[in-house]
Amino acid sequence: MAEYLNIALPKGRLGEKAYDILEGIGFGCPSIREQNRKLVFENEENKVRYFWVKPSDVAVYVERGAADIGIVGKDILLEQSADVYELLDLGIGKCRMAVAGFKGTRLNTERTLRVATKFPNIAREYFRRQSMDIEIIKLHGSIEIAPVLHMSDVIVDIVETGTTLKENNLEPLEDIVPISARLIANKASYQFNHARIQNMCDSIEALRKDTK
Repeated sequence: MAEYLNIALPKGRLGEKAYDILEGIGFGCPSIREQNRKLVFENEENKVRYFWVKPSDVAVYVERGAADIGIVGKDILLEQSADVYELLDLGIGKCRMAVAGFKGTRLNTERTLRVATKFPNIAREYFRRQSMDIEIIKLHGSIEIAPVLHMSDVIVDIVETGTTLKENNLEPLEDIVPISARLIANKASYQFNHARIQNMCDSIEALRKDTK
């Protein structure tokens, strides 16, 4: 008898969009649509088990084997350097990681640049490649206020529409990396469930081609 495939979904709109894709290729679990506070949902017929987790925790559940596969933003993968297989770009949740600051800000290499960010590892690696000295200011809330209060010279953050930046007189200065949702797998689970997981990837790619 086939074992359950455990799938970690990020709470919120991204997880809901990801589930729509998985449901569309035959990995549905009707109980997940019900209005309740449950976090784990099973479909005995399809042998799938879904659970909702905080987006930043998805890669941890997958890396440690609590989930066989999961959906996570590329930003989280880069920041956490998770030891997982990145199988597929789902093409949803598209945005970009960028350096932003006041209009006309020049990234001066002659002094230490103060960088406010929720993504210290991504920022550190990006500026290391630019051979720039930086001071990381780790924040958890709305980081756009840091340059406004002269606490930082620039910020490194996810940019979608750029509206929040514009409303705070900031603008993207340099793009770092495009971001979107990725399908990831636990390395051992991928070997054990290779055929099933690969079939899932093939089905998702076929579905995306059909909907273009």
